[in-house]
Amino acid sequence: MYPPAGPPGGPHGPGGWYGWTPPRPRRSLPSAVTALLLVVAVLVGLGIGHGVWSNGPVASTATPGGGSGGGSGLNPFGNGGSNLGGGNSGLGNGSSNLSGAVAAAADALVDIDTTLSYEGGAAAGTGIVLTSDGYVLTNNHVISGATSITATDVANGQKYPATVVGYDRTHDVAVIKLTGASGLKTASLANSDRVTVGQEVVGLGNAGGVGGKPSSAPGQVTALNQSITAQDQSNSTTEQLTNLIQTNCDIQPGDSGGALVSTSGQVVGMDTAASTGFSFSTQGNQGYAIPINQARSIATAIRDGRASETVHIGRTAFLGVAVDPTGGSVPGAAVTRVLAGGAAEAAGVTSGSVITSLGGSAVGSSSALTNIISRYHPGDKTSIAWTDANGTAHTATVTFADGPAA
Repeated sequence: MYPPAGPPGGPHGPGGWYGWTPPRPRRSLPSAVTALLLVVAVLVGLGIGHGVWSNGPVASTATPGGGSGGGSGLNPFGNGGSNLGGGNSGLGNGSSNLSGAVAAAADALVDIDTTLSYEGGAAAGTGIVLTSDGYVLTNNHVISGATSITATDVANGQKYPATVVGYDRTHDVAVIKLTGASGLKTASLANSDRVTVGQEVVGLGNAGGVGGKPSSAPGQVTALNQSITAQDQSNSTTEQLTNLIQTNCDIQPGDSGGALVSTSGQVVGMDTAASTGFSFSTQGNQGYAIPINQARSIATAIRDGRASETVHIGRTAFLGVAVDPTGGSVPGAAVTRVLAGGAAEAAGVTSGSVITSLGGSAVGSSSALTNIISRYHPGDKTSIAWTDANGTAHTATVTFADGPAA
C-alpha cells in the first residue's frame, strides 16, 4: 500500500521529491499531468517517461553504433505466434492503404494506462501481446513511476489490471502481466536481423494516448544500428540506447511500446518515443524502434526471472526520500525531503542529510543511489549511512517499502 501523494509538481527537476517542481503540463493527454516523484528504489536518479512522451529540447545525437540484437525465431517464449487474420477497420492515419496483415497486427496490441499517484497524474502508452495469457512487452518508460496499471486489449476491448513482471531501464524494456487474461491474440515476431534499409514498415500505437484502435504511421527504415543519448531532464543523467532501427514513420507520444511492423504484419521492432521527462533530439521526421530480437531476448529473461545488472525482477524497493538531482557541495545524495512514515524516516534520515553509502556501497550522487537501490526489493534490509545537516555522521539499518516501477 502506498502512502498518500504529496503536493502536486513536476516529475523531475531540482529541489523536489526527487524532484518536486512546479507543475508542468503533460502533452498529448486529455488533461494536464502534474507530477510528484518520491525517490523510490530505482526511481532515484531515473528519468521517468510515463507512457505518453513528447520530444524535448535535449541536445543529443543519433549515430551509427551498437551491436546486434539477440534471439531469433517467430514466437516469444516458445509460444504465442501469429494469429493475424483479416483486416481491421478503425485504424487511423492512412490505414486504408495498409494490407490486411498489417491492419490485423493491431489486434495484438494493448493500450496501457497508468496512474501516477506520487505525481498526481496519469499517462498512457502501448504494449505488444506476447502470449495469449497476457504477457505484454512495452517500454520501461511507459510503466515507470506507475502505482497502478491497466491495459485494454485492442482485439477484445476488455480492460485488465496489470502488474510489472520486470524491467530493464538501461535498454528501455519492460514486461507486464494482464490479470485474468486468456485467449488473447498474440503478435507475430520477425527476425529483426533481416531488416534492411529502405524496407517499408508501419508504426502502430496509441498515438496521443487516446485509446481505441491504434493509429498507423507508414514509412521506411532509414538506418540501422543507431545510437541515441536519452537524457533525464530531472538530473542530467543519460542512457545510451543502441542498435536502434531508425525510420521516417511519424512515431508520436503514446506510441511508445507499440509495434513497428513489416508489410506482412510481423513485428520487427518496438516503437520508442521521447518524453518530457526523458528525451532525445530528433532531426526531421525520425522515429526509433528497439529491434524485436533484442527486446524479445530481454523479455524472455524477465519472464524467466533471470535478474542481472540491468534486469530487475518483481516489485521495486522504496526508500522514501527526495534528493537534489543537481548534486550538492559534497559527494553523496543530498536529501531535500523525507516521506513521513517511510523507510528512510524509520531509519532516522532527516531532511538536509547527505546519504553517503547504502548496503556498504559508496553513494557519490543521486544517480548512484538509483543504481544501488535497484539491487533490492521491498522488505529487504540493508545498512545506510548519512551525514545530517549539522555534519554528524549516522549509520542505521533501513527496510525498504514497496514502490512503483522504475
